[in-house]
Amino acid sequence: MEVTKFVASGREKAKLEGDYAAYRKGLSNRIHNLRTKLGTAQKPRAKYDSSKTVVTAEDIARNKEFVRLLLLTSERAWAHAMSMREIHSTEKKGITGSTRTHIISRLHKATTYADHLFQLLADQATTGAVDEDVLEARAYAASLSGATAFEKQNWEPCVKSYSEARIIYSALATSTKSDIFRDLLSDPIDPSIRYGAYQMRLPRTVAIEAIARKYFPSSDEKLVSQVEKLDPDVLNERPTKAKASSAEAGTIPKTITWRSRTVDLEDAAIATALASVNSAAQKLQETLASVTAAQARERASAYDEILIASQDTMDATKHAIDELAGEGVGQSDRRMQSLQITRTAVSYEMVSWRIGRNRVLVGQQDGAVVEGPAVPQGRKKSKKPVQEEGTGRKLAHLREKAVLYDSILQSLDSIKELPGVAADTQFLEELDAKYSYFSALKCLTIARSHALLTNPKNALALLARASEKCNAAHSQLESSMDTSDASPPNITISPSEVQFLKNLLDGELQHYRALVELSNLNESTTKSEEQTSRQPLVEKLNDYPVKGVNLENLVTYPPKLEPIPVKPLFFDAAWNYIEYPGREIQEKVESKSAPEPVVKGQTTETAAQQKKGWFGFGR
Repeated sequence: MEVTKFVASGREKAKLEGDYAAYRKGLSNRIHNLRTKLGTAQKPRAKYDSSKTVVTAEDIARNKEFVRLLLLTSERAWAHAMSMREIHSTEKKGITGSTRTHIISRLHKATTYADHLFQLLADQATTGAVDEDVLEARAYAASLSGATAFEKQNWEPCVKSYSEARIIYSALATSTKSDIFRDLLSDPIDPSIRYGAYQMRLPRTVAIEAIARKYFPSSDEKLVSQVEKLDPDVLNERPTKAKASSAEAGTIPKTITWRSRTVDLEDAAIATALASVNSAAQKLQETLASVTAAQARERASAYDEILIASQDTMDATKHAIDELAGEGVGQSDRRMQSLQITRTAVSYEMVSWRIGRNRVLVGQQDGAVVEGPAVPQGRKKSKKPVQEEGTGRKLAHLREKAVLYDSILQSLDSIKELPGVAADTQFLEELDAKYSYFSALKCLTIARSHALLTNPKNALALLARASEKCNAAHSQLESSMDTSDASPPNITISPSEVQFLKNLLDGELQHYRALVELSNLNESTTKSEEQTSRQPLVEKLNDYPVKGVNLENLVTYPPKLEPIPVKPLFFDAAWNYIEYPGREIQEKVESKSAPEPVVKGQTTETAAQQKKGWFGFGR
C-alpha cells in the first residue's frame, strides 16, 4: 500500500514550495475528489451522516483507496498545524496560548486518523494487508504521536513514540534498502529524540540507537517479532553483524587523529559512525580485490556504502556542534575545539573516498592509459575482431573523463575551506601538488581530444602544460610514502603513480614535437608547391616536372605589363639612334653652345663619319 512513500512524497513537495497552507488546500481538493469517487461525499444541503464518514476494514478490503482517504485526512490536519507554526514562528514571544492549543489539537486529530488506519490494517485477514503495511502505518502513527507530545513538551512520551517509529523505520530501511526511511530518520525523528533526551537529562554520550532501544515497547511481542523478522539485529545492542565487523576492524574507536593531533570522541554517535566507516573500508577493499579493473562501474558502485557511512559521520559531528552552539558554548571551549578537529578529519575522509570513486571511474592509472573498446559481459566470444570506436564515441569518453577530473579538482578545493586547513602550510603544499597532478591528467585528456581532431599543435601545447604541472607535483610527492596497490584508491597519490605519469608525458611530448615538426615541413613543402603550380609553364622551363606538366597553364593570357631586365649598355648605345619627341631641338641647342672638338690631323668630315654606327661601324 506504500503508506510511507505516499506521505513522504507529499511532504517533500510542501518543503520545496515552503507553503504548508497551499499543501493543505491541495489535500482538501484531493479528499473531496476521492470522496466523490468512492461515493462517500455528502450531498449539498443534506443532513450530515457520520456513518458514511467512518472507514471500516470492509471498505479497505473492497477498495484500497480508503487507505489514501485516511492518509489524506491525517495529512491535512498535520499540514494545518505546520502552517500555523510557520505563520507564528516569527513572533517575538513565540508560539503560546491559544495558538499552541490549536496546533496541538490539529496534531491530535492527525494522530487519531493515523491510529484508526493502523487499527484497520492490523486486521490483516479482512483488509489483506501484509506485515510491512501494518508496520508502516504504526510507525506513521507513532511519529505523529511523538510530534504531539513534543508540542505538549511531554518529553518521555515524545521519546517513546519517536523510538518506536525509529526502530520500525530502521528495520524497514534494512529490509527494503530504500532511502525514504533513512530520510525520515535524519529528519525529524533523530533530532527530536536527541532533543527530548537532552530535556530528560540523559547523557550526551549515549547514542540515539541505544536510546531508541531503551524506550522501544519491547513488551509488545507481536511488534517485536514483526520487526525482528525484517532485521534480526535491530533490537540487539551488539548485533551479530557488528560483532563480525568489530572482530576485523577492532572495537569502536575512542580517539581520532588529524595531522598529528589526537582528540577523544566523547559523542557515542560519532564513534559508532566511525566504526561503520572502518568496517565499510574493509568491505570495499575486499570488493575491489574481487572485481577486475576493466569493470569500472562495479568498482565505483562499491564506494556507495562507505560514502553513506562517511556522510552519517559528518552529520553526527555537525549535529553535536550545533547542540553545543545552541547551549551557548563558545569556540574556545575544549569540547568545541575537539569537535571542530573531528569535523575536519571526517570531512577530509569523506572527500578522500569521493575522489577515490572518481579515480576508479576514469580508468587505469587515473585515466592516463588509453583503454580499448569495452566488450559487454555475458556475450559469447566470436571470431570477429572488435570494431574500433568512432571519433565521436572516443571524444565522448574523453569528455566524461574531463568532467570527472573537474569533480576531483573541486573536491580538492573544498578541502581548503575546512576549519584549520588554511593555517597548515605544509598540508596546503601537498594539496597543491595533488591538484597539479590531476590538472596534468586533465590536460592530457584534452590533448588527446585535439589529437583525434588532427590538431597536433594544440595537443603539443596542452602536453607541455601537463608536463609542467606533473613535474611540479613530482618534486613535491616523490618523497611521500608509497602505498600498496591493494588499498582502495582515495586521495593518496603514490610516487610510483606520479613517476608513471611523468614518463608517459615525456614520451608523448617528444612524440608530438616530432609530429608538429613533420606537419610544419609538410606545410612549407605544400606552400612552395602551390606557389610553383601557379606559375605558367613558360616560366618553369628550367625545372624538371616531377608531378607532370599542367598543359592548361602554358602562358599568362592576356599578357600583363611586366618589367623586362635588359643590359644598360643597350640603352646607352640606342639613345643616339632613337628619335624622341623634342630631341631635335635639344641637339641644335647643344651644338650651338658647345662645338665638337676636332682631333689634330683629322678633318671635320672624317670625325663625322666615325660617329656613324656602333663602335665606329657605319650602316
